[in-house]
Amino acid sequence: MALARNRRSERTVDYWPGFVDALSTLLLAIMFLLSVFVLVQFLLSREISGKDEVLDRLNTQINELTQLLALERSTGQDYQDQIATLRASLSSTEEEKSRLQRALESDTGSAAAASAEVEGLQSALDDEQQFSQRARSQIELLNQQLSALRQQIAALENALDVSESRDQESRTKIADLGRRLNVALAQRVQELSRYRSDFFGRLREILSDRENIRIVGDRFVFQSEVLFPSGSDVLQPAGAEEMAKLATAIKELAREIPSDINWIIRVDGHTDNIPVTGGRFEDNWQLSTERAGAVVKYLISQGVPPERLAATGFGEFQPLDTDNTPEARDRNRRIELKLTER
Repeated sequence: MALARNRRSERTVDYWPGFVDALSTLLLAIMFLLSVFVLVQFLLSREISGKDEVLDRLNTQINELTQLLALERSTGQDYQDQIATLRASLSSTEEEKSRLQRALESDTGSAAAASAEVEGLQSALDDEQQFSQRARSQIELLNQQLSALRQQIAALENALDVSESRDQESRTKIADLGRRLNVALAQRVQELSRYRSDFFGRLREILSDRENIRIVGDRFVFQSEVLFPSGSDVLQPAGAEEMAKLATAIKELAREIPSDINWIIRVDGHTDNIPVTGGRFEDNWQLSTERAGAVVKYLISQGVPPERLAATGFGEFQPLDTDNTPEARDRNRRIELKLTER
């Protein structure tokens, strides 16, 4: 029996050191691979974080891609946690192996039980290796997804550069068009100003002998008493005579102004601040509007193109003189003619 025990001890001594060395080498290899994985994960995290500025520029366009990246980072963190668990498990395995080694050295009779436990640990180690292999596969998939994400970000950057280039070209064209438009408008204003000057010059010649007709700024002003009886919108004969002269000047002007200048003669009616009492007018506003309309209708009857005329009423709300005196009220009762652009 002692001989058999010695032989069994010899067999154990022959195989166990090699097995332990192999197990230690395997554990070191696993720890090296885990270290490489952690380093790769760290580098990947730095590379991903370096894209934050680009992601900020794209903002809403790549919101879904950012969410995907966050999900993948979370998955990578889960894998790191699992690897940390594996490390703890491997550490426990090493401690258990050391314990079994000490037990084997102190009591050779427990070698069989230790061998069984070692086999269990080997099986657990195999399971851990399989899990590590699955983790590496998932990490590889994560790397592929990150590569695809970087390609999509690069494509979006190119699209953004193209868009910015087109936007710059558009702004340049708009600025050029605006400059041309301003030049064209300035030319039209100059032309209209020249014709307005000619128009008022002719009116001065035609109506120079009337004291109640004057020029105020860019408007030709007729006192209402020249054209209408008090409280009426019917042209009196003297007023019709003056409007006939005005119609002749407008028709001559219409023949000279180019057709591409969109001009009109605006007839504005104004009253004093004394309320209308009785009659068919509700207020001064209606009276001023009806008087302006009467002038326009008469000018049309004299051959002035209707599309070149406009009638407006201002009532007492645009006075020339704000004093509450008879003289001020006389000035404020008026019909104004203004050559302007539509």
